[in-house]
Amino acid sequence: MSSFQKIETTNAPAAIGPYSQGFIANGTLYASGQIPINPATGEMVVGGITEQTEQVMKNVDAILKEAGLTPDRVVKTTCYLTSMDHFAAFNDIYSDYFAPHNHFPARSCIAVKELPKGALVEVEILGLV
Repeated sequence: MSSFQKIETTNAPAAIGPYSQGFIANGTLYASGQIPINPATGEMVVGGITEQTEQVMKNVDAILKEAGLTPDRVVKTTCYLTSMDHFAAFNDIYSDYFAPHNHFPARSCIAVKELPKGALVEVEILGLV
C-alpha cells in the first residue's frame, strides 16, 4: 500500500497557481519550487540575489519542517537563476544553509530567462522521509 500526504504550511508562501507546496509519496518529499516571497506579507522580498536567496532557503526550510524533515534529508535540489552572474552569491547562501548539517545534496543549477513574479532565484527539493 502506498502512502500519500499533502504538505501545506503558512510558514512558506501559498501557491500562486494550480499547484501544492508539496507531497510526501512513498517516503519521498516532492516540494514545489520556492521563490523569494515572504509568507507573512505575500510579497517578494526587497533586495538582490542575496536577500532573495535567503528568503528562498527560509521557505525551503519551512516546507521541510512541515514534512518533519531537516536539511540533511534533502537528496536533490534543482536551482534556477535568471543570471549565472548571480551564481557565486547564490552559492554562498545555499552553502551556508546546508553546511551546518555537513550535507550537500545532489544539485542541478540552471540559468533561465525569467521566473514567476520577477524572482531572481527558485529552488525545488526532493527529500527522504
